[in-house]
Amino acid sequence: MYLENLVFDAVDPQRLGHFWAGALGLIPLTDEPDCFEGRLHVPNGPELDLCFQPVSAPPAEPLRLHLDLNGTEAVAPTPGAEQVDRLLSSGAQRCDLGQGAVPWTVLQDPESNPFCVLDPRPEYAGSGPIAALPLQAHDVELTAEFWHRLTGWVEAASRAPRALRHPSGRGPLLEFVPESRPKSRFAKNRMHLDLRLELGDDMEAAASLIKKLGGHEYDGGWGELPWRTFRDPSGNEICVLPAPKS
Repeated sequence: MYLENLVFDAVDPQRLGHFWAGALGLIPLTDEPDCFEGRLHVPNGPELDLCFQPVSAPPAEPLRLHLDLNGTEAVAPTPGAEQVDRLLSSGAQRCDLGQGAVPWTVLQDPESNPFCVLDPRPEYAGSGPIAALPLQAHDVELTAEFWHRLTGWVEAASRAPRALRHPSGRGPLLEFVPESRPKSRFAKNRMHLDLRLELGDDMEAAASLIKKLGGHEYDGGWGELPWRTFRDPSGNEICVLPAPKS
């Protein structure tokens, strides 16, 4: 299986989707009243689809997965300060999470999802506009191994305790950081990752592997779906999508 989607819960998917499409230079895939999808293509590296799905109310769960933007690889490459100004003019706002004096800028998107614009770092060279996807983990080692085994992404240098990257050595880092507080078992992450089975993969075998690696299947009460939902060893939701038809 492989990492295919980064999914945002959104009260207004159109507004949020178009904001991130402009911020990251996404290739539009689906543009409908209640859904927006765009593709991030990293030359000689992976593709990642950003999907914006409707929810009835703003999420209350603290953000456990967020975007770190590469200040040197914006849509139209600009110094970090100019990129911040461009994002602010597109609907972002400055955000104070108590971060203090740090070498990055914290903003929030039009639905109050915090994200960071980073100053240049060697480990993010070739990452594209998204430098990293920091994911909070209760058990960093177990959770990193879980995602390594499922995605095939490999160990990468990072200031985070553990990080993985696409085998091409390009694209964003998936960074694992100690959680700020335990995840509520009653709340769903406002952003999550989707995995897609390869042709010939078996869903039951995938479910068995997820359980073996410390994850578990999760029923959010959404009824019958064409995919299955799980949580990783730290409680972060994952959807496993069926293999493409051809």
